[in-house]
Amino acid sequence: MTLYDDLRSMADTEHEKERRYGYCLRVCTAAACVSQHSDSIKKAFDAEVKARGLDEQIQVKGVGCMGLCAAGPLVMIDPVRDNTLGPTLYEKVTVEDVPEIVDALAQKQVVERLERKMDIPFFQRQVRIVLENSGIIDPENVDDYIAADGYQAFSHALTSMSPADVVKEITASGLRGRGGGGYPTGLKWSTVAKASGDVKYVICNADEGDPGAFMDRSVLESDPHRVLEGMCIAAYAIGASKGYVYVRAEYPLAIDRLKTALKQAKRKNLLGHSILNTEFDFDIEIRLGAGAFVCGEETALMASVEGRRGQPRPRPPYPSDHGLWGKPTLVNNVESYANVATILRKGADWFAGIGTEKSKGTKVFALAGQIENTGLIEVPMGVTLREIVYDIGGGTPQGTELKAIQTGGPSGGCIPADLIDLPVDYESLVKAGSFMGSGGMIIIDNTADMVNVAKYFMDFCKSESCGKCIPCRVGTAHMYNLIDKIDRGQATHADLDLLLSLCDLVANTSLCGLGKASPNAILSTLRVFRNEYEAKLLDGHVGAQPEAK
Repeated sequence: MTLYDDLRSMADTEHEKERRYGYCLRVCTAAACVSQHSDSIKKAFDAEVKARGLDEQIQVKGVGCMGLCAAGPLVMIDPVRDNTLGPTLYEKVTVEDVPEIVDALAQKQVVERLERKMDIPFFQRQVRIVLENSGIIDPENVDDYIAADGYQAFSHALTSMSPADVVKEITASGLRGRGGGGYPTGLKWSTVAKASGDVKYVICNADEGDPGAFMDRSVLESDPHRVLEGMCIAAYAIGASKGYVYVRAEYPLAIDRLKTALKQAKRKNLLGHSILNTEFDFDIEIRLGAGAFVCGEETALMASVEGRRGQPRPRPPYPSDHGLWGKPTLVNNVESYANVATILRKGADWFAGIGTEKSKGTKVFALAGQIENTGLIEVPMGVTLREIVYDIGGGTPQGTELKAIQTGGPSGGCIPADLIDLPVDYESLVKAGSFMGSGGMIIIDNTADMVNVAKYFMDFCKSESCGKCIPCRVGTAHMYNLIDKIDRGQATHADLDLLLSLCDLVANTSLCGLGKASPNAILSTLRVFRNEYEAKLLDGHVGAQPEAK
């Protein structure tokens, strides 16, 4: 019997104690719901259940994100031993609703005015891999994670697989980096594994800075051990002994839960020396970022981890050969690591059977903007924008029509509504003039001014430029000034031509991805919504003008 078997047995014993309850009452305690006082709601449920003497019948549990953020605070009631009521989801719960909910549950009834039906596309059309535990387990209880097969894949890798076997399995799965670039994960791991050096590092890039994006934050808040397990497996595969989670300081709840998870993992001998009674040593520390968007770029991120100013450097050399403190370093984002354990548990073929030929698995998206069901979703690669926007997302607000969909963050592009049947995968989005990015998806309706939309993203890029290279530092400022001039109705076609020239210059001469992609918001909106730019020019629609590239 292995040490993991002992841990699993103890976790199952604790989990079995929960089976004595008739119902489990799960309260979402992720950031979106906490911002609406769900922590107070959980305390109220604890007190109400105890006051009524129902604490032997109803278990109250704080859980992570349930996805439907627009309807929060959310409370789920799951039958455990008592199947009189099926699973019941309550939306927009307040502290004042708590007595009524507990009273109804004690009488095996439902509070219909708060009930949100679960047989809706938002829930039915998702395929949850990364989010399989979110909204179900207690993110601050390692036994809850272990009882849900947590750390099983890590244990199996340590005791039954060679590092090369692990790399081979991840490669065969077809997993691509979920941070935006879509680089094959197995190939990246293989490159670092082959690099020479007695010291190697693993980094989790949790510096999520795209406006409207909250995928990584939600995963860390809801299932932090899942990310740690993925990092541990990666470290074993490449021969690393030290890891870092680089997370922005603006995510206090995610940071607190990460800290708790690290302490728990060390107590269980899942981190540290001689992990699970093997010869493998690995430890993880947290590094807090100050909120610089450019630190999402891996070389700038590593500079920040080292205590230097977060600025990118030219490549090569690549981090796989010369990374953190000059040592071979593997950098993946939160969602990439969160897929790893499930791939090892269920097999590469299973994962590769989801998605499309070149884009395997699922993708987590943060739906934001003018859409009914804002929140967190996970769908198979290849699903269409129509399915996401209208089926899962519930469409735009009543009385408005879809105008565009912005993907890829400030570096991405706006996809017009007439491409609504576009499949969502790496290649298709690039062909449409945008890209996957880390998973932010902003829905824009026909009330939006697209010049103003582009101006907003240009302002963001200008403000977030690290200033190291002149094309980005100066170019983004000039591009913003020109689009602001257009927006104020004080520009001419000559200014528009100059703006296009600047876009081309900045895209081709900037040092890193921030500068290279900064013109995308302007170019993508100009391609489809040029008439909105033309309408604001002093000389109107004079002459045939060059199209945006």
